This record gives sequence, structure tokens and C-alpha cells, in this order.
Amino acid sequence: MLTVSNVTKIFNPGTINEKVAINDLSITFHDGDFITVIGGNGAGKSTLMNLISGVYPIDAGSIQLNGKEISRLPEHKRAKMLGRVFQDPMMGTAADMEIQENLALAYRRGRGRGLKWGISHKEKELFKTQLARLGLGLEDRMTSKVGLLSGGQRQAITLLMATLQRPELLLLDEHTAALDPVTARKVLELSEELISEAKLTTMMVTHNMKDAIAHGNRLIMMNAGKIIFDISGVAKQRLTVDDLMHEFAKAGGEDLSDRALLS
Repeated sequence: MLTVSNVTKIFNPGTINEKVAINDLSITFHDGDFITVIGGNGAGKSTLMNLISGVYPIDAGSIQLNGKEISRLPEHKRAKMLGRVFQDPMMGTAADMEIQENLALAYRRGRGRGLKWGISHKEKELFKTQLARLGLGLEDRMTSKVGLLSGGQRQAITLLMATLQRPELLLLDEHTAALDPVTARKVLELSEELISEAKLTTMMVTHNMKDAIAHGNRLIMMNAGKIIFDISGVAKQRLTVDDLMHEFAKAGGEDLSDRALLS
């Protein structure tokens, strides 16, 4: 599904601020993999996701999605293949547009545009059904401006938007970090449900070790731009937070964030 081969990314090369963010990293995602990614601050987790989505160009190596070389494709051309939910709930939606208008934009991603009514009756019924799954009462507020919603509501809508058209790869970049614990749990449960139902190949970056263990079929740990631990299947199911701490210390990892330790 996704092959990252010997990828390197260096910020500010040749200067005093040079930072090797990703160091000759290789990983393969198989179809249907739900991979959680954990590591300390500056480990390269979000940088790897940004390289896959095209936010940053790679300096060396290659990235292939479904056998297609996408290393040099600009971000907007990768967008139709990818679904992405950001850490900031404000980033995934257009605040001045209605809920149904946001969903319509996501539903038509990658399609040609023509002269017709903005949102058809059939689409409205689809959006209403999908919104009802969230359990937030938003199916009765489809004409409300998204900017009037809470962070948790916006994040749930962003998740729905990212999966309305089945993406080849779903990227979740600490998408519950800015939410309160109750809302974060609700969004994680919804994520698991949508991923499982559509059998989406998914990469979820998180600082929360319990979440990294509880979700997905595979877990990788990063440090200094490299993968230092990769576990899946039954072995992952038996994994504990203490095991992760041990692996991190064994690899000489830098300090984990307070969020990871307190989780």
C-alpha cells in the first residue's frame, strides 16, 4: 500500500541550525494496516507524515503509494489520495461555511466540477445519515456554520470529511491532543469504527502510549528520525506501557514528553 524507501529529510542543511529530521528511514504499510506511531518530541513522527502528504519535499529516497511514485508530486495532487486529520481542530474545516457545505467539498474531492445545484437532495440525506453516527446532534444542524461548533465537534466532522471518499491512506496527526479526555475518547472510538468499517490503511501519530497500544494492529516507535521499535499482531496485543518505556530507554531515546509519561 505505502512504501517509504531510504527517505531522508534535513532542515537548514549546512547551517548551525541543521536538523536531521528523518534519517534514511524505510517502512512498508500493508493494505489495511492501522499503524500507531509514538516517540519523543522531535523524533520525526509528524515530519514523516508531512513528507508522505507532500507538505515537505524529501531530500533523498522515494515514497510510493499503491505502486505509484509520489515523491515529487505536490501536496494538492496527493490530496485526492489521502485523508488527513490535524492536531488543531480548526485546520480541517472551513469555519465560514455550513456543515453540509464542508461535507460536500470533501465528498467531491478529486471529482470534476460542473454547473449544478451546490448540494443535491441525495447528498443531504447521505450527510445527515453520516452525521447521525457521530451522536452529537449535528444531523439537525447541517446549515450551521462550522465556526460555531466546539473543537470536539469540528474534529469529529473533520474525521468524517477525511473518510467520506475512501482514501488510499488515512493520516491522523495527534488528532485528539487538543481535546478534553471525554471528547478525545469519543473521537478515538469514532476513528476506530470508521477505519475498521472501511478497512482503511491508517497511520496515527500520538503521544499517548495507552492509545498507541490500544489501537491499531501495528505500533512503531521513532527516535532521532529512525524507527527503533516495530511490533504487530499478538506481540502488540501483549504490549504494556512499561514495555514501551523499556524499549525507548534501551534505544537511548531522548526524553519523552509529559503527555506520554502521564498517559
